[in-house]
Amino acid sequence: MGHYDVIVIGAGAAGLMAAIESGKRGRSVLVVDHACSIGKKIRISGGGRCNFGNTVADHHNYMSRNPRFCKSALARFTVTDFIAMLERRRIAYEEREQGQLFCVRSSLEILKMLSEECSGAGVNVLLNCRISSIGKEEAFTVITDKGTFVSSSLVTATGGLSYPKLGATGLGYRIAGQFGIKVIEVKPALVPFVFGPPDSTDFGALSGISFEAVVRCNSKEFQDGILFTHKGLSGPAMLQVSVYWDPGDALAIDIVPGIDVQELFVSKQHSTMEMPTLLSNFLPRRFTRYWCEKYGYLRPICRYNKKELTKISSHMHNWEIFPAGTEDYSTAEVTAGGIDTDELSSKTMESKKVRGLYFAGEVIDVTGQLGGYNLQWAWSSGFAAGQFA
Repeated sequence: MGHYDVIVIGAGAAGLMAAIESGKRGRSVLVVDHACSIGKKIRISGGGRCNFGNTVADHHNYMSRNPRFCKSALARFTVTDFIAMLERRRIAYEEREQGQLFCVRSSLEILKMLSEECSGAGVNVLLNCRISSIGKEEAFTVITDKGTFVSSSLVTATGGLSYPKLGATGLGYRIAGQFGIKVIEVKPALVPFVFGPPDSTDFGALSGISFEAVVRCNSKEFQDGILFTHKGLSGPAMLQVSVYWDPGDALAIDIVPGIDVQELFVSKQHSTMEMPTLLSNFLPRRFTRYWCEKYGYLRPICRYNKKELTKISSHMHNWEIFPAGTEDYSTAEVTAGGIDTDELSSKTMESKKVRGLYFAGEVIDVTGQLGGYNLQWAWSSGFAAGQFA
């Protein structure tokens, strides 16, 4: 039987950060993971370049039942702190659009850094290790196929349900349930939308078309690319708004953001140009033909009266569609929902009910927007837990 001060379940971003920080405090630490290597999601993040953070990350970029819960952890370990780790290791990074930060070369450099930081802090990492049960009397007992381990603190950093092919499971939620800790209902997030008939047939014919739009849902809006797929709609703007969408909600899309369509129509009011021809100056021709045919906007501009043109202008800036749902966890970037933040200390990530039990990362009900925010939450929440576990 192995005895440790801290056992961390999960060798992802949050778990490794918690282990490193706890080890630096002189605590004996064991990280347990059923995977064959550390940080599988880190490896594929950012197309293999690891979108490790964002220069403007703060609590406004996160969704949670308690939107201020993440504020303390994000303030105590910022993107600047993570950059300092990279610079100490001479890992080159770059800033791209909207403050997104990536490795110049490869995400493998970050994995190597985390592995070396663990070694330097005296952390033991046990991979290919499956947990059969967890119990707690005076201490936590973790029974695995590699032996039984005991610790005074337990950090659950198991991630969510996204990327099941990488080994994602619901273990963290089951641990919470075992100890009577409330879990907010989970759902796929940062995920493409799917549509039912007749939209699904129409959108399938538009597969591959993309353009910039503003997408709105539940008082949130995002301006970025949208992409028609054989199932529905994807692209950065759609992935972003999926975090805030609930079944039955409409998506309101401005298909011509930044263009005063009403003014355009006034300037062309005597033109014999047909509506699809005019709009194809601003939108892909195949989409324009579909959209105008669907809503009967096919006449020359001069054949519309002022009221009709105002209606078309409004429609273009506020095209409402109703998704049937989203794709599943296999294509979701993250899992929304999770451990209820009311159950945890925002300073330490410790359970208010179970002394010595901590949670970190995606398993908590804190979901970041697209662009490095979720890895930043993993580093920050892992750091917070590691300061106290």
